[in-house]
Amino acid sequence: MNRRTIVILLIFGLALLFALAAGAWIRGGQQAARLAEAGPLSCEMAQAPASPHEGMVYVPGGRFVMGDTYYPEERPLREVDVEGFWMDRTEVTNAEFAAFVAATGYVTIAERPVDTVRNPGLPPDMQKPGAVVFIMPNNVDGSGNIAQWWQYVPGANWRHPGGPGTSIEGREHFPVTAIAYEDALAYARWKGRALPTEAQWEWASREANPDAPNSHDQPKQANTWQGLFPVINLAEDGFAGIAPVGCFAPNRLGLYDMIGNLWEWTADPYAGAPGSRVIKGGSWLCAPSYCVRYRPGARQPQEEDLATSHLGFRTILVAPPPS
Repeated sequence: MNRRTIVILLIFGLALLFALAAGAWIRGGQQAARLAEAGPLSCEMAQAPASPHEGMVYVPGGRFVMGDTYYPEERPLREVDVEGFWMDRTEVTNAEFAAFVAATGYVTIAERPVDTVRNPGLPPDMQKPGAVVFIMPNNVDGSGNIAQWWQYVPGANWRHPGGPGTSIEGREHFPVTAIAYEDALAYARWKGRALPTEAQWEWASREANPDAPNSHDQPKQANTWQGLFPVINLAEDGFAGIAPVGCFAPNRLGLYDMIGNLWEWTADPYAGAPGSRVIKGGSWLCAPSYCVRYRPGARQPQEEDLATSHLGFRTILVAPPPS
């Protein structure tokens, strides 16, 4: 085989690979768009067991090794004790948060004027009320700059999670997003509850089992990203974005979406990042190629006053166990 033939074959092979990749990209994008439009607005959950605290399940106390070793911020592994507590079966939904707002007149951080004294030097758009929204890019330059897929959108808030042209109408069973830490805390206090500590959250995610396997594999019973993040979302789990609560099997305690779907606020400050709290659980944006944080031991910081489209919460109650 002469050099010219080899060059022609190489060019043909590269063209074929490009065509296949482009086809996968287009098919993935089409499938993602179709699923985003046609996805269910609610999912049928198993009937809740009888409980003195409606919508909550009891998490028995215990001792376990907290943390993980996949990313540096998950270390060191350490033993912690957790007393028993009650936890919401699901992330707080749009309907539940709307009831809180209707009863109290509460206005979220993303709806209030921006505190430019606390946050000096903001560009003009970020001086307007809004939230950070994931917007799937057409391409990325490989620099790892997250501004290629995260954008601050004026007018984005819990009522309009993607911006002024979006709505939660018909999405009452979806978890509420664009919620800052203060907002989550206000809701919890209105319910007579609290936000979970990092240890409580992780213990519940581990099913109150000190011997729970610490797998780093992408979970099948969770809403995560399948494909090359952030440009190809194959949506093999049936969702191209956030899922309604309870669409995946609960863990052994009866808790839904403790991994994936949305990150969740905890009560713990994040050491070394003033003004930030620990968030847990990963979200639908976590993929094997990026953000392998669909694990109980995973964690990262989140600015307390910054509302985003991939972060929600659930509440806890310290009360006696079921009799």
